[in-house]
This record gives sequence, C-alpha cells and structure tokens, in this order.
Amino acid sequence: MNTLPEPQILRFTRWLAEHRGLRFDPGTAEGYDTMWRWSVTELEAFWGAVWDYFGIESPTPHARVLAAAAMPGARWFEGAQLNYARQVLRHADAAHAAGHPALVFQNERMRARGELQHVAWPELRRQVASLAAALRGMGVRRGDRVCAFLPNTPQTIVAFLAAASVGAIWSVCSPDMGPLAVLDRFRQIEPQVLIGVDGYVYAGTEHDRLPVLRQLLDELPSVKHAVLLRYRDEAADAAALAAPGRTLHDFAALTANDAPFEPEWLPFDHPLWVVYSSGTTGLPKPIVHGHGGVVLESLKMGTLHNNLGASVETGDRYHWYSATGWIMWNTQPGALLGGTTVCIYDGNPGTPDLTTLWRFAADAGATFFGAGAAFYASCMKAGIEPAKAADLSKLRAIGSTGSPLASDAYQWVWDHLPQVDGRRIWLTPICGGTDFAGAFLAGLPTLPVVEGEMQCRCLGAAVEAWSEPDASGRGRALVDEVGELVCVRPMPSMPLRFWNDAGDRRYLDSYFDMYPGIWRHGDWLRITPRGGAIVYGRSDATINRHGIRMGTAELYRAVDAQPEVLDSLVVDLEYLGRESYMPLFVVLREGAVLDEALVKRLKQAIKQALSARHVPNEIFQVSAIPRTLSGKKMELPVKKLLMGTPPEQVFKLDAMANAECVAWFAGFAKRRQAASQG
Repeated sequence: MNTLPEPQILRFTRWLAEHRGLRFDPGTAEGYDTMWRWSVTELEAFWGAVWDYFGIESPTPHARVLAAAAMPGARWFEGAQLNYARQVLRHADAAHAAGHPALVFQNERMRARGELQHVAWPELRRQVASLAAALRGMGVRRGDRVCAFLPNTPQTIVAFLAAASVGAIWSVCSPDMGPLAVLDRFRQIEPQVLIGVDGYVYAGTEHDRLPVLRQLLDELPSVKHAVLLRYRDEAADAAALAAPGRTLHDFAALTANDAPFEPEWLPFDHPLWVVYSSGTTGLPKPIVHGHGGVVLESLKMGTLHNNLGASVETGDRYHWYSATGWIMWNTQPGALLGGTTVCIYDGNPGTPDLTTLWRFAADAGATFFGAGAAFYASCMKAGIEPAKAADLSKLRAIGSTGSPLASDAYQWVWDHLPQVDGRRIWLTPICGGTDFAGAFLAGLPTLPVVEGEMQCRCLGAAVEAWSEPDASGRGRALVDEVGELVCVRPMPSMPLRFWNDAGDRRYLDSYFDMYPGIWRHGDWLRITPRGGAIVYGRSDATINRHGIRMGTAELYRAVDAQPEVLDSLVVDLEYLGRESYMPLFVVLREGAVLDEALVKRLKQAIKQALSARHVPNEIFQVSAIPRTLSGKKMELPVKKLLMGTPPEQVFKLDAMANAECVAWFAGFAKRRQAASQG
C-alpha cells in the first residue's frame, strides 16, 4: 500500500511557528481560512516567509519585500538577484547521490518499444551549461529572445533552462501549431535565436515540420541563428533551413560539450519568458513574467498546495500531461525548482487507447498525475478503469485543470484509482491561468475534498467573488453567491507587462477594465461557506435567460452526464428588442443519433439541473466542438460568428485544435442569417 509522507503544508506551518512565532492549523477549514487571510493581508510577511523557507539564494539583499502594492505595477524584492536555472540545478548533486533522476521521458515510439529515458540531474546540468555556452557564443545577451518550436521533450527543458541561465527571454510554441499562429506570436517579440524540430509523431502518424520551420525562419528576419533538433529523423536534411545572414546549428552538437554552469545573477523582475493568450481573436497577448515572481509562485504552488516535495525526501515524481503551447507545460520545469523528478510524455493520450497515460504513469513511477478535465471526462465516457490497466500503487494525487471538473468525474476518480493509506486518493482540481503563471484556487492535502468543488483559495492569492461594480467601480465581496473572480491584492507572478504595450493599454484593458486597480480574471466564481470554490465557466460567455445568469459549466454538467454525449457547447445569442436564441451543439458517441427521445431527455436534464428558462431553443448534432490548442471550448468565437461576425475575424485556425469543424459552424451561421433576412 502506498503511504503518505508528512504534508508539505505542515512542514511550512511548523517552520512559521519556529522562525516567525506564527501558529496556524491548516487541518481544518477554519484554521486554513485564518492562515489564508494572514497570507493575503500581510503580503510582505507571507512572501518574505516563502523566500526564506525555500532558501532562495541572492548575492545581494532586497531592500524590502514589497515596495509598491499597486496593480499593475507592484515592485517586489528590489535589490535581490536570482536565476530560475540556478534554483533548479541547486538540487542536482543531492538528488543524484540519492539515485533520483531529473526527468523520466517517453514518446509514442518509445512506448511501442517499451523504452523509458531517464535523464540524470548532472546530465541535465551539463547539457544546460553546454547550450548556454553556445548561446553566449552566438552573441545572446540579457534580454535577447530565444524562441522554440518544440514538442514536450527533455531537450525543450534543456533549451529553456539554458536561455534562462544567460538572461535571455524564452518563448515556445508547440509544433502542432500552424505557421500563422506561430508567426502571430514570435513576430511580436523578434527573436534572435529559433530552436526548431524536424517533426514529431502523434496518434501514430509522422508529421514533417521542416517546411513549416523553413517558413518561420524566412518570415522572422530577426533570427540570426537557427538550431535544429532532429527528433523525428536523425538523418533529417537541414540544408533548406540555411540562408544568408543566418547560421544553422545542430541541437545535439550544441549540448554535447562540457562547460562550467555559470547562470547569470539577474534582478528579481528580469523577464523570464513570454507566454500568450489563446489568440482565438486578434493578435495573441504576449505576456511577460519575471524570474523571481515565477520562482516564488511555482515553489509555493507546487510544494505547499500540490504537496510535491524534493524527491530526495519524499520520492515524489510529477506528471502533468501537456503540450508546450499550454501554461501547464511550464509546471514541469516548475516542479524541478523544488527538486522533484518530472515525468514527461509526448504523444496522443488516446493512442492506442485512453489507458496510455495511466500505463506511462505506472512505468515512470509517478506519484502525482495531472491532466485537463476533458481527459478525465473522456476516460469516464470510454469506460476506462486505470487501476486495472496498470499498477498505480505509487500514485498519491490526481490534478485537474483547463475547465471545471464535473461532479461525476470526482466519483469516477475515486472509484477507479487506488486508495492511499486506506483512503480515497487526493483529488486536487485547480484554477489559474497563463495570465499570471500560477493558480488562484487549488487543493490542500489536509482539507476534505468536496465533490464538485476546489478545496481552497491559494495562499497569497486574495481571491474573491465580486458583484457588479457600483458607482465607484468597486464590487461587493460575495459568499455563497456567484460573482466575478477577482484578485484584490498583487502577487509576485503577475505580468511585468505585455510586450510592446505602450502605456500598458492592452494589459489594463485585459484585467482591470471592470474594476480599476483590481484584477478581473474573467470567470464566474462562488466561494462556499466552508471556504471551497466552484468555477462556473467564463464570465463573458454567460447564459442570461430572462434575467437569470448561469455559467455555461452548469449546463455542460447536465448535458455531458448523458451517456450518448461526448462533448457539447452552448451559446446564448442576445438580440436587442428580440427574444434571445440559445442553441446547443452536441457531439455524440459513435452510433448514437440525436433523435426525438434524446432531445427530450437532454432538455429534461437541463430543466432539472438549471431551470426551464435555460432549456435551449434547439439542439444540433455536430462532429466536433471548436477548441483552442489548450483544449478550451471556443464559446465566444462561436457566439460572435452566430451574431454575424465573419468567420475569418473570429477564428484563428492555426490556433485551434480542430479547425476542420469551423466550416460546419460557418455554414450554420450563414443559413441562420439567410433565414432571418428571408
């Protein structure tokens, strides 16, 4: 039977008692609430304690923890210096001596051969140092941009840490993205170096990306150095990538040398990376985060909330299935910050079937397994029984994010995954975002898990549910009522800025448009009386029928519970002076048909779960629901399309996971418009 080490949150509270004279009991809802309120009112005390507890190294002291508490514009740890890569690799020697690898890796081809790759901590450090020296030799300096067009592999983590170690600014796109989507991102930041892949294998199919890589290089004139990772084919011909004024390098050669590991000491707010909004409409927002803020948020979230310890002490191994284009990829190097072994899988989680990731987790010895909520829903619908497919006795925790996790998925996890210490496995859904590279709502191993809820508001995250703004622009904090998810105090990982955003106009419009000086995240939230949290979907894609607002997630829970339904999307089209029109689109399992009986059953389920007001006007069967590359339903683009906006203005096809389904929705919109005019 798997046994649990002492929860990391208890180690932290014991340290607070010994070093700060502060006593908290995170084992009860009331005790944790007291601790949370301290963490969001005494910001300097809390984040200063996080800095000291994790032993962040700096050759110079900081003047104070928080010099200005404004949002945006908070100034944290001025005077301190650090480096993300230095924090990661400080664990190398102790972890290696204890026999723990830094990375465990597998892709589809390796899975078919039964192979796992283990990357030792000293080898990770050697490769990072070698590539960092090569980047310096290319003339890369602090503030230069190093972009990557790479899949989820150890080489991608090596490239990121090498860029960070020299003070370059990192940015990555997944190679399954189309060239226009990648160019929309990288053109904005004008990289000096582009590291690209020759291709990849997904769902058993090989994808040659050399032509796309050539197009990217030809349309990014700022790139002076191109680096090719031969991943699909070791003999791939790179000649087509060469051009006057651009030097071509081989990734394997650049990481083959021995060089001293000498990461730069950087200011706390030195830019670490640029990440992007989904880019479904308009140009993606290029969001800049800093070394210090990301290090502190990652350690706090990974250790105190996700309960990941250094593998030396706990044996923890972390897996979260993600492509490189999703912010959850960033949690992989984030786990390395705390000395935790990271388990990486590159490929389709459904190839050859939906037991693949579970079997990988077993083979890799993962103790923490994370994925998007849609993955668990797919496993549940397909009748997958993970504990029968693989030996998952080392698993201690299950994480979920990307969209709200349906209540029945909680029970599925508890029914089909092994117990830990005689109790059902800890299930910890989180809610955060690319926007601030962290989480607002998460779990805690010392608190009870309530079906359908996230356990708590994160330490240091002053999250509230707010009413509509009053005349002064403020909202009223709500308990047990649905409101806007806001954060009323700054966090260190909030964006430094958007790239090339004069006067912070886009930044202010994105998060501070409704409540001046208050971060509005764009989700509907309810804080429960016991301190838990329920997210109801995007606040800008709300169903507002007859004056009664409802988050779309509530309707999806009712619809997706039907055994025939694999996926669904609803939009509420509000017309001035006319009745609103609300269509529901459903994807059905193979062989199922949207007949009169199923339509009646779907409407009845919605009526019972929500109200008669929220029953859709019509229901349509479709082959797929439009989703972003990170798996989010594209409610707003579909809504805009059906309100009359041309499809080319609302859909960025290269930023979609399934662009082929757009044609059906465009045709549907055209037919509706013609009918209304006729």
